[in-house]
Amino acid sequence: MIATLAPKTAAAPNVRTGDERLVKLTANAAKKVSTLLTKQGRANGVLRVAVVGGGCSGLSYKMDLQDGPANRDILVESGGVRVVVDPKSALYVTGSELDYVDALQDGGFKVKNPNAATSCSCGESFSA
Repeated sequence: MIATLAPKTAAAPNVRTGDERLVKLTANAAKKVSTLLTKQGRANGVLRVAVVGGGCSGLSYKMDLQDGPANRDILVESGGVRVVVDPKSALYVTGSELDYVDALQDGGFKVKNPNAATSCSCGESFSA
């Protein structure tokens, strides 16, 4: 008797649904992320927002475009964009607003984080 193996199907990730109290995108940020996702061919993709160790003040933000959420992520829909945050980063970004400024000097994505006790002059790292 020959056993046949069924093709392995990837189980859907275990994702929790959050709301804009976790993280919110401004209209400018949502438009920019949507444009970037489309350019990368990821129309159904997500923006991952994470907090990692490093930077002048001890913690810094990391943002990445991905195909979809990972296991244990918290998924938030804001401005028509799907944003994912891992549970550890959620402790640091709760209540944050992500904005995008289109300018030659001091442009790019900006995070307004009510949990940041201090931030460095470049605005890319913080301490909580």
